[in-house]
Amino acid sequence: MKDAFGLPQSLLVLGGTSEIAMATARRLVARRTRTVWLAGRPSPALERAAADLRAQGAAVHTVAFDALDADSHEATLGKVFAEGDIDMVLLAFGVLGDQARDEREPAAAVRVAQTNYTGAVSSALVAARALQAQGHGSLVVLSSVAGERARRSNFIYGSSKAGLDAFAQGLGDALHGTGVHVMVVRPGFVRSKMTAGLEEAPLATTPEAVATAIELGLRRRSETVWVPGVLRVVMSALRHVPRGMFRRLPL
Repeated sequence: MKDAFGLPQSLLVLGGTSEIAMATARRLVARRTRTVWLAGRPSPALERAAADLRAQGAAVHTVAFDALDADSHEATLGKVFAEGDIDMVLLAFGVLGDQARDEREPAAAVRVAQTNYTGAVSSALVAARALQAQGHGSLVVLSSVAGERARRSNFIYGSSKAGLDAFAQGLGDALHGTGVHVMVVRPGFVRSKMTAGLEEAPLATTPEAVATAIELGLRRRSETVWVPGVLRVVMSALRHVPRGMFRRLPL
C-alpha cells in the first residue's frame, strides 16, 4: 500500500532500463519504496539497473518483457501481480526513432508506432485491470510534449505519443472512482542517451527533474504533469498558432 504521503511501497517499471524510470525508482527507493520489479528485455543493462537499486536497499526482481509482443503481456504481468500487490506501475518504454530514415522506410516507422503506442496500450490495459482488481494503485504513463502538436522534425514519434497521451487520459477517466489513479507525464526535451547527438531544444530537462516531478505528482495525486511546468503555458500557445505560421517555426 502507499504511505501517508501517497508514495508507493512497491513499484513495477515497464521499460526497466529507461533513464527516467531509473531516476524515478532511485528517488522512490530513497523515500519509501521497498520492492521493485524491472520489466524489460534481458540484458546486462537490465541487470546493472537491478544491482543499482539493490545497492540502495530495495528488493529488486527482473522480468523479461517485450513491448512488441502484446500476446505475452497478460501472462508476463500476471506473474508479477500474482506475487503481491503493486502500488505503482511506471510505463516508461519507448523509442525515438530516426525521422529521416522512418520516412524512407515505412516498416521502421511502424516499429516506432507499435512500440510507443500499440505496446503501451496493451501493457497499460493489462496493468490497469490488475490494479483495479486489487482496488488501489497508480499507473504513471510517460508521454511527451511532442504529442501536443505534430512537428515536421519528429511527427512520427510525436504522433505515437499523441495517441498514447489520448489513450492514457481516456483510461484515467474510465478508472475514475475505482481506486486506481492514472497520471500522464509530459516532459520536454530530456537530456539522456536517447537524445544524445540531437540539437537541444529550449526548456530542456533531465531524468532527475522528471523523477522529482513524478514524485510531486504522486503526492498531489495529479492527473497531468508537465516537465518543466512552464511547458503547459508554452504548448497551450503553440496549439493555437495557425498552421501556416507553425510550419515556419524552427521546431
